[in-house]
Amino acid sequence: MDYSLLRKQMIENQLISRGIKDQRLLNVFSKIERHKFVPQEAIEHAYQDYPVPIGEGQTISQPYIVALMTESLQIERTDHILEIGTGSGYQTAILASLADKIWTIERSAVLSERAKRLLNQLGFNNIYFKIGDGSLGWQQYAPFNRIIVTAYAPQIPPPLIDQLAEGGKLIIPIGNSFSQTLVLLEKENKNTKIKEICPCVFVPLVGQYGIQK
Repeated sequence: MDYSLLRKQMIENQLISRGIKDQRLLNVFSKIERHKFVPQEAIEHAYQDYPVPIGEGQTISQPYIVALMTESLQIERTDHILEIGTGSGYQTAILASLADKIWTIERSAVLSERAKRLLNQLGFNNIYFKIGDGSLGWQQYAPFNRIIVTAYAPQIPPPLIDQLAEGGKLIIPIGNSFSQTLVLLEKENKNTKIKEICPCVFVPLVGQYGIQK
């Protein structure tokens, strides 16, 4: 299987055709080998235009959603980013290729350890991992310039807003199991403004300020 060709087709047909323009981001997508982040039994689906199960009831988001969320954050090389939901580690790898440091939290120890092993093997040394409740954030290393949440919650968890730096951006799916909207929050002069981006479908953010289970 020609994975480099599949990546090229993914970028052209799924990202550029839908309006993703950030060339720096597109270059990262061409370098990160997405097929390494999916289970072996699902490898033929790695570059397709839909989410792929990765075990533990979680998925790797479709490429376009990963690109859209990342582009919306307008990441700068010096940024410190908090990621809620490590999952497969694919989004983490994209972020770590664009920013200075990434702090990523995952509820599943199985997924966190798997992602950590793979990302270390791929040579990333600017990622810090934690197993726990992502809705609480990671106060020890706040504030963060950017926060990305890859699971839906009924509202934006207050600790994440508190841990967002002045001038920072936070992206998260908000809603319920039937209807979700991807929203971008920006913090300016201690005030926040929220922009709706698009309808979406994500797994739930389980935690104190997310979905109770």
